[in-house]
Amino acid sequence: MPVEDEIRENLRRAFAATELDVVDESEKHRGHAGWREGGQTHFRVHLRAPELAAMGRLERHRAVHAALGADLVGRIHALALDLG
Repeated sequence: MPVEDEIRENLRRAFAATELDVVDESEKHRGHAGWREGGQTHFRVHLRAPELAAMGRLERHRAVHAALGADLVGRIHALALDLG
């Protein structure tokens, strides 16, 4: 399963998302640190969920990382998060 789909699936399982968009931006980083042939290294996530609304910025990021899991986060070089 592509990493993009894993991210989407894990976040849907963990949060009642009202908005969720996962974009693989790996190709924009070709030749930069962490880039690998085949991509799936750099992602941008836009997520809105009621569970995140009362959290501070750091708590939101921690909650998303926990939902993704250490294995998946370990396979991603860059993860840009737009949370609320």
